[in-house]
Amino acid sequence: MSRTLNNQPPTNNRFTAVNVPKQDAFNRTKNFREVVLGYTEEQAIAEASRCLNCTQPKCVEGCPVGVEIPVFIKLIKQNDLAGAIKKIKEKNSLPAICGRVCPQEEQCQKNCLVGKKGDPVSIGRLERFVADVERERGIEVPKLPVCNGKKVAVVGAGPAGLTVAADLAKLGYPVTIFEALHKGGGVLVYGIPEFRLPKYIVQAEIDYIKKLGVEFQPDYLIGRIFTIDELFKTCFKAVFVATGAGLPKFLEVPGENLNGIYSANEFLIRVNLMKAFMFPQSKTPIKVGKKVAVIGGGNVALDSARCALRLGAENVTIYYRRTRNEMPAREEEISNAEEEGIFFKYLSTPVKFEGDEQGNVKSMITHSMRLCDADDSGKRRVAPIQGSEVKTDIDTVIVAIGRTPNPIIQSTTPGLQTETGGIIASDESFKTSLDGVWVGGDIATGEATVISAMGSGKIAAKSIHEYLSNPKKEQ
Repeated sequence: MSRTLNNQPPTNNRFTAVNVPKQDAFNRTKNFREVVLGYTEEQAIAEASRCLNCTQPKCVEGCPVGVEIPVFIKLIKQNDLAGAIKKIKEKNSLPAICGRVCPQEEQCQKNCLVGKKGDPVSIGRLERFVADVERERGIEVPKLPVCNGKKVAVVGAGPAGLTVAADLAKLGYPVTIFEALHKGGGVLVYGIPEFRLPKYIVQAEIDYIKKLGVEFQPDYLIGRIFTIDELFKTCFKAVFVATGAGLPKFLEVPGENLNGIYSANEFLIRVNLMKAFMFPQSKTPIKVGKKVAVIGGGNVALDSARCALRLGAENVTIYYRRTRNEMPAREEEISNAEEEGIFFKYLSTPVKFEGDEQGNVKSMITHSMRLCDADDSGKRRVAPIQGSEVKTDIDTVIVAIGRTPNPIIQSTTPGLQTETGGIIASDESFKTSLDGVWVGGDIATGEATVISAMGSGKIAAKSIHEYLSNPKKEQ
């Protein structure tokens, strides 16, 4: 369980991580500024000095994009910050983002040998630090090869699309990203709140990718403006589809269509992309009542609850049908929410919503649940406890129980094979059933993390390069 992190001097204890400063818990609930403030140079060098520089680093094995972690950390220890960020960007074009939102505790840091006896090295904090230093000093663009003229279309400007575009641009391919929204970033801009990932950080990373020669086409809904087939008929030699999982799931219980009940998608898009927290300057209103219920246990549920609190709710409760131990959200974010005064109701799920005469939600009936045996995936099943119904007054509900892929690409692309839930089928290289078409991110794997989406983009970029480099293919 994470600690409350204050601005304390670095420690000399190899097995204790250097604390990173954060906004005070009470004060931060009154604003949307970033909660975690990041390391100072002194703190970063002290934390980097904890690394053992293993000859066979297990941390690299845990990184979905293969960053050479001990090498960049050693460069920080030597105070070569320019060298450190250059080393990271050999594999990761979005370091300031990954340093903030990647679940390092389940990936690279989980494998850290120092963590076997104490706190693992704070790899994510160090990645964020050098990325932020580079942005402040000026981002350096690597020398690019001569353009080879083989155009690649990327559908979707989320983490997977940005990654594949950057990797291919560095190999000399002219890349165009088609994005349905008016801003690039995908879930990074519409899903993750400002206090976890400031949008100027996302824009800076996108600007870097533009400097690699990648062209952005916002407000282009592929499947309507152009189909995949029409992209090939214009000038593109390969297409990478990374449209994410933007279709919200619902509880399918009585009363779910009442006013005051949001999908987390709508709620977070209004808050994050359309800046509802700045209304009336933003011209995008959002209504949040005094008593808010958030349904779900993932990062999206945590983000929704913490946004609702910052929008003026007096009581925000997260209802999750399993226990804290099973919550898929990051431990750091759960702890942050607890510090901020978010309530948690475990082993509880809604079975009905009731409304007033105007059609507004006024109460919620929940069932208590019990844990049962695990299913084939290892996830604990749950069952309702008969006679355990509880009625609770409520005036806003946010449903955050998951998302599935939007079916527009699948329905407008004949011959494209799909799997259960609208996922586009692909092989280990993320090549689809159609020649010249790859897929990545949530539309290929189901709802997952930012870094896993980036990992799929890197694999697909390598496969696309091999495909377009094959002289037997007609280009």
